[in-house]
Amino acid sequence: MGMMARMRSLAPWFIITVGGLFVLFMVLSDSRVSDIIATRSNDVGSINGISVSYQEYSNLIEQYRKDQQQRTGQEIPETQMDAFRDQVWENLVSQKLIDEKIKELGITVTDQEILDIIQGPNPPQIITQYFVDSTGKFNRQAYDQAIYDPQNKEAMVQTENIVRQQLVQQKLASFLNASIIVSDQDVKDAFIQQNMKISTEYAFVDINSISDNEVSVNDADIEKYYIENSKEFEVDAQRQLKYVLFSNGATKDDSMSVKNNLLAIVKKIADDTTTFKSYVDIYSEKPYSKDTLALTMFGGEAGLQISKAEKGSLVGPVLTNEGYVVYKVDDFVTSKDMLVKASHILIKHGQDENAAKTKIDGIYNQLVKGANFEATAKQASEDGSARNGGDLGWFGKGQMVKEFENASFNGKVGEIQKPVRTQFGYHIIKVTGKSDKKYVVEKIVNEVKASATTVDRAYDKANDFAYVADKKDFYSEAELLKIEVKETSPFTEESKVIPGLGANVGLIKFAFENGIDDVSSVFKVPAGYVVATVSKITDAGKKPLEEVKEIIKSKVIKEKKFDKSKSIAEEIKNKIGNTNDFSKAAEVYSKVKVSGVSNFAPNGNVPGVGRDLAFTQASLDSKINTITNPVKGSRGYYLLKVTQRTPIDSTIYSIQKNSIRENLLAQKKNMVFSEWIEGLKKDANIEDNRYQFFR
Repeated sequence: MGMMARMRSLAPWFIITVGGLFVLFMVLSDSRVSDIIATRSNDVGSINGISVSYQEYSNLIEQYRKDQQQRTGQEIPETQMDAFRDQVWENLVSQKLIDEKIKELGITVTDQEILDIIQGPNPPQIITQYFVDSTGKFNRQAYDQAIYDPQNKEAMVQTENIVRQQLVQQKLASFLNASIIVSDQDVKDAFIQQNMKISTEYAFVDINSISDNEVSVNDADIEKYYIENSKEFEVDAQRQLKYVLFSNGATKDDSMSVKNNLLAIVKKIADDTTTFKSYVDIYSEKPYSKDTLALTMFGGEAGLQISKAEKGSLVGPVLTNEGYVVYKVDDFVTSKDMLVKASHILIKHGQDENAAKTKIDGIYNQLVKGANFEATAKQASEDGSARNGGDLGWFGKGQMVKEFENASFNGKVGEIQKPVRTQFGYHIIKVTGKSDKKYVVEKIVNEVKASATTVDRAYDKANDFAYVADKKDFYSEAELLKIEVKETSPFTEESKVIPGLGANVGLIKFAFENGIDDVSSVFKVPAGYVVATVSKITDAGKKPLEEVKEIIKSKVIKEKKFDKSKSIAEEIKNKIGNTNDFSKAAEVYSKVKVSGVSNFAPNGNVPGVGRDLAFTQASLDSKINTITNPVKGSRGYYLLKVTQRTPIDSTIYSIQKNSIRENLLAQKKNMVFSEWIEGLKKDANIEDNRYQFFR
């Protein structure tokens, strides 16, 4: 250990971040949180009987959060924290299961192995990358000096841990990948899939060209299918929930709070000589930028206010799809593209164009006599712009149908134009603005988010409801409070997501551990807080014939259409005989599709056919210029005649085969590892009680 102590010397500035280790075996990184914590709080779950404490889990979340921030430079939004916690949990489960398996397999790394790596002729790249000279060459002397420097002791401890983990993952990978083989035929097949070009003529009998009344299905056919395909109708146990939702979305008060805060900032800016950028850096939730934008990029009220702004002025706070925004208009730039702002009133012509024309003319006459355009649009217009008084915002050329565009760009600002007909109906157009400017702006952005008070209020309401509903009656309490009761679709215990609600392991657990009308506690879902009751229990088993009879009927009809398609294809083949000429196919079946496709690659989408493996394989295997027997595709039967297949270029193959082999090997390794991890999870006893700790 004397040597190990001397080796603990790498400077902190060249230690790689944890994020780099999360590529293939990221779950192998060992937080060692449990070694640091002397006492343990309540458990958030267990993995194969080993408890996971709240403290361990929350510390790991914080570690991952910091790593994420370090790698991306951004904090994780609160709206994404639930998903982030789920990801951390999945990584933790994988890590624990892998650690357990590593012990079972007896995989260990000795101190000497770590020394050999660090002192060896090829030290880890994560370290050596910090010891390169101006030519990019590794400076061994500087490296040796750094790793033996006692001042770098703490950094060296981190380096040892990183190297240890790398060696563990290499040994585990060697164990998992020992049986992986990429044969020469695998490589050759992959080369053919990527490089061969095929030209094929074909006749296709599509089952969709055969009507349902051309095949007959009786009860005996349905019962036979039901018996022969019984596994198809086996179902796992299912549950349905009825629930009430208490939204945790932003309220009007939250919106006004954001607006008022920005109003205070605007007032402060007006009385201050500090640069606008300094305020952006302090108060904006989006990084500073100075952009040159057309009015179409602002939209709504923001575009209207910007169009009227003077150079150097502040605009806002105004509500946009980003949240409330304060703009500083730095400059105007003349653009070659004219923009128009217009409002309209639309009357759809539908089935009775004369009635539509009469109606639009009547509205036009009212407007000419002084009727308010905005109020009339809200009352009479037959499209979504009615709620905005007909306002369509700013738009450029090419964004509207031609008739509407011409009227708008040729019209005078403020003039109410005579009705214009388009494919959508009759329009009365009022141009409200024109501009050939772009605006150089800076901005402060504050998203409108639910405040802590709003979230707490939603939770308290849900909690109160859960208490009363459990004591009294779920449905009567919901009716009394005028809360809508919704119902989920059926879901299984293995479901990751509850239909209509989203992911929540705890709620799924409640559904399968309780009976009809039992009332849940409060559960958090993406849209807010839920209180639920079990509304339906379906036991595992086989669906009764009567329940699936119509489904089976459609399947049997499809099978019989395939049979008929094959028979027709066989007749066509017999008609053609030895002529190899598809021109006679229509004499047998008028709806047959006779076509061809040139120079398609086996691993791609075949034009006119799509991705049909049977078609592709037959094109690879069949003799040149010989019509095949009927080939069953995904939508019917084909007769194919391959007219050309490019031969394998042995020179290109010899150049590419090693890289193809490496790619195939990497793909198989990734697949083996993923399947191995999923297998560990499937066989493990995992208790997830996190829902009790996070809301």
